[in-house]
Amino acid sequence: MATSPRSVDTISLCSTVSSCPDRNGFYGGFQRTEKPKEPLSKAQIIAREKKWLYMIDNWSLYMSKNYKKIRDRCRKGIPKSVRPRAWFYLSGAYLLKKKNPTVYKELLEQPGNPHVIEEIKKDKHRQFPFHEMFLDEDKVGQIELFNVLKAYSIYNPKVGFCQAQAPIAAFLLMHLPAEDAFWVFVSVCDVYLEDYFITGLEVLQNDAGILEGLLKKTCPPAYRHLQKHKVEPLLYMTDWFLCAMTRTLPWETLLRVWDCFLAEGIRVIFKVALVIIGASLNQHKVRKQCNGLCETLEVLRSPPEHVLEEDFIINNIQRLNLRVEDFQIEHTRQKNRRAKQKAMQEAAAATTAS
Repeated sequence: MATSPRSVDTISLCSTVSSCPDRNGFYGGFQRTEKPKEPLSKAQIIAREKKWLYMIDNWSLYMSKNYKKIRDRCRKGIPKSVRPRAWFYLSGAYLLKKKNPTVYKELLEQPGNPHVIEEIKKDKHRQFPFHEMFLDEDKVGQIELFNVLKAYSIYNPKVGFCQAQAPIAAFLLMHLPAEDAFWVFVSVCDVYLEDYFITGLEVLQNDAGILEGLLKKTCPPAYRHLQKHKVEPLLYMTDWFLCAMTRTLPWETLLRVWDCFLAEGIRVIFKVALVIIGASLNQHKVRKQCNGLCETLEVLRSPPEHVLEEDFIINNIQRLNLRVEDFQIEHTRQKNRRAKQKAMQEAAAATTAS
């Protein structure tokens, strides 16, 4: 396997690099899977595939009449062979592509903003550097990643390019052809993570407050600990939310979370975050050892391995006692709080000016 000097230097920094990729294409890194989960029987896999293929062939009917069935099957996990097509439909990307059949090609033919293009070029080699698709600059992975990010920056110049978008685009390219990945990426950035990548990160700040409110409800001990040590949510949740967990979770867990995320939206990322925080800080002895901000952040940024395991995350996000109304209540509360803060700031500014 030929690699560029940059790739060799990068890989040499990791002590767990193998000469052969795992079944997902990873030569190393924390997302390499050494011991894959015990697979389903061949009969079970075929049965699930048939159900999904039938559902996709009748997608409009299921979405309008039986969305709960789609959601429940996503929670069980989408079969690997069907996942690319399922994600394409779940995200609504198939409608975007159908409506804009020539747009992706046209975007690639445009030069784009020179400053943005330069930023994309600087960043593309940093995404999943241990994956076979992205080892070299001249490999198809980095080329297609550049194309998708460039095309989006032209498609939505209001956002342009944000570094946190790159791992999402790379992740999608591991599963979908470039044009299909582009349209799923558009849907994720413009719908699922709407306004997350705009300068100022106002939406993310609002969601940080929502996360804090939900944590108070789901795990009071962890909430009180974070309050005591003044650990602001943005210090630990920014990467989780902006990158939609692509740089946080082990590979098999990440796939299952995205199955749910594309079916249920941003609430899934909230739930995963709540499970990680709660499971990491729920024990008194752990909180006692984390006697400050830095120690607490270390635990949240490097949770215990079992906390990030596929079954633990998926089972616990489904067990969380949270209704859609709980999210709506917290959203309204944060919206009102920020409006009040803004009014106070404007009043103070007016007083100063007079």
